[in-house]
Amino acid sequence: MLVDEINRASPRTQAALLEAMAERQVTVEGKRHKLERPFLVLATQNPAEHRGTFPLPESQLDRFLFQLSMNYPDSESEIEMLYGQTQTDWDSLEMSPVLTKEELLETHALVRRVHVDRSVADYMVRIARRTREHEQVVLGSSPRATLMIFQASQAAAFLKGRDYVLPDDVQHVAPLVLRHRLILARHATSERVEIDEVISGILYDISVPV
Repeated sequence: MLVDEINRASPRTQAALLEAMAERQVTVEGKRHKLERPFLVLATQNPAEHRGTFPLPESQLDRFLFQLSMNYPDSESEIEMLYGQTQTDWDSLEMSPVLTKEELLETHALVRRVHVDRSVADYMVRIARRTREHEQVVLGSSPRATLMIFQASQAAAFLKGRDYVLPDDVQHVAPLVLRHRLILARHATSERVEIDEVISGILYDISVPV
């Protein structure tokens, strides 16, 4: 499911979406409907300073795996975008699935079997715990965030053709997993500290298992 401009949705709509994400079900007129695997929520979000937006609850943000920042395209890409709008016959475009449902679930099972050494798991936990103790962070990452770093690192290793996780995989996914989960302290915000700077500092400070 794709939710466009998620932070323009009202709090009541957010509550309904949280049920789908947290419990994998929706309730319509008192009747519950289970959402079959694989169920996935993708969402776009406007910057918080835009008018007409609502803050997203921490419990909902915590259920998103990654947050990706979409910057402006470079000049060449923006030119191609202009010509793509005028030269593409959108009505003739056809889309076909890349994977079947069964193939996707099978791949998911393979990712779960990627080995994570205990020293690497300890590295993940030390990163998460450091966010909870950091002087510039008022709300650190939850245990769910640690679990998602674990699973995302397995996926990163799998995509690179390995059946084991390296600390490099952890460093690659950790900023994407943590970015939307940390809340900076007021003094850090007033000093224009960026969350990505804090995460980079944590990854730099914590010793890497060899």
